[in-house]
Amino acid sequence: MVDNLDTRLVKLALKGDQRAFAEIVDLYKDKIFHLGYRMLSNRHEAEDVVQETFLRVYKSLDRYDPKQKFSTWIYRIATNLCIDRLRKRKPSFSLDAELNDQDSTDGYALIPGDERTPESEYLLTETQQLIHQAIDSLPDKYKTVMILRYLQELSLQEISDVMDMPVTTIKTRVHRGREFLRKKLESKL
Repeated sequence: MVDNLDTRLVKLALKGDQRAFAEIVDLYKDKIFHLGYRMLSNRHEAEDVVQETFLRVYKSLDRYDPKQKFSTWIYRIATNLCIDRLRKRKPSFSLDAELNDQDSTDGYALIPGDERTPESEYLLTETQQLIHQAIDSLPDKYKTVMILRYLQELSLQEISDVMDMPVTTIKTRVHRGREFLRKKLESKL
């Protein structure tokens, strides 16, 4: 159903309907922000990626292939922008950037429980920070697929389409990324 809606909105936007493009932005802005934030660990850069993604989508909407899922196409644009930013800042990359920034908590910190106590809340937050640090410490090629697979919940085929790589390569990277995380976390959890 979303694909039909996406296709319809793209067709309308191509005809100059600004409301259709605004609807596309509304549908994907939070997902793109979450992807950018997970990959870059920086709220401001994630916001920049969202804006840049939609600028590129707007400028190249006529090059979108309707045979392809729109979500895959827009995720590819956003992922490539994140990878470009990671490459540019590689020398100054810090694993603990924004960890103390209370405004940078994401939706995972808000997962509801049956009965939350201050102790369980603290343990949940601490565990989430350990997992996020472990994901941040992954090499970029594993970090990207792990974020797309487990945080964005894309299928292996969708990740393959986004990354423009064979599914077998994606499977290998997911497996190696999981192994890396397991080894990193088993001593801490």
